[in-house]
Amino acid sequence: MRVMIVEDEPNIVESLSFVFSREGWQVAAALDGDTAIERLLSEPPDVLVLDVMIPPHSGFEVLKRVRSEASLQDLPVLVLTAKGQEQDRHTALRLGADAFVTKPFSNRDIVQQVRDLANGDGRPPAR
Repeated sequence: MRVMIVEDEPNIVESLSFVFSREGWQVAAALDGDTAIERLLSEPPDVLVLDVMIPPHSGFEVLKRVRSEASLQDLPVLVLTAKGQEQDRHTALRLGADAFVTKPFSNRDIVQQVRDLANGDGRPPAR
């Protein structure tokens, strides 16, 4: 399985990369939204882990772009954020996120969420 992490905090990227690699998954990472879109279009992963607060565009903008691309419309997306406000959760889900996790998070929980998304468990019907 291939997972892409879009996160601008190198420590979180390193931590998640380690955790997912330990599960036997291939990990790609992008530190900003522009790089993420470029890589998503050229080598789409099986699951996208997307932080909300990334430069130069928010994760919400990246999510809008992902959902507007025919080749990425069904890509499972887990939105990751330090902002736990209910409005952010609603925005993420309205824009097409499949799951939402607030920092700080448990490694075990995020691995299970990504595994579930990769297996098609708990996802809304196809768009």
